Amino acid sequence: MNWKRIVFIGLIAFGAYQHFFQHVVTHSDGELVSTKPLQTSADNVPFKFYGYTITPLETFEIEARVLAREHYAFDRGADLSPVDLVLGWGPMSDSHMLSQIQISQSQRFYYWHVDAFPIPRRDIETHSANMHMIPASEQLEDQLKSVKVGQHVKISGYLVQANAPNGFHWKSSLSREDTGAGACELVFVKTLSLSNS
Repeated sequence: MNWKRIVFIGLIAFGAYQHFFQHVVTHSDGELVSTKPLQTSADNVPFKFYGYTITPLETFEIEARVLAREHYAFDRGADLSPVDLVLGWGPMSDSHMLSQIQISQSQRFYYWHVDAFPIPRRDIETHSANMHMIPASEQLEDQLKSVKVGQHVKISGYLVQANAPNGFHWKSSLSREDTGAGACELVFVKTLSLSNS
């Protein structure tokens, strides 16, 4: 196989990746999701999952707009949570507001920047969150990996704590009001539906 053919195949593969995975779903101005995440008490009975002990802390349901998404394959939690989604609801699902907010992800954190606040700072902080997704099945993992920025998602499952035999532990935030380190949700995903693809 000569180098030109290799380059050609590489360009085709890159184009397909850009089309299917980097494509951003757009919406007209106005709130896409008006409902707040729902959290209720769970039975707290631990269960084994891929070598981890998973303890449900609260049941969790969320309907939101995907503001950013990142795949992880090499960090310590990647075998458990291969996908992080930044989700927004209320004013943080409004295209007009979001057009004025720069959003990014790195090292399991979510960052935002504004030149001027289109909504109060606290509304940004309490209507968006970075969530570490633990898919309950291979099918759910494939779905999570196919999620596009801008999509409208509905997710249900648990906010959990995960413990490994070597002492590694990872615990979900139980509040949408917190910020900074430890403020991310660790979500054991039991169901996922996507729309606006």
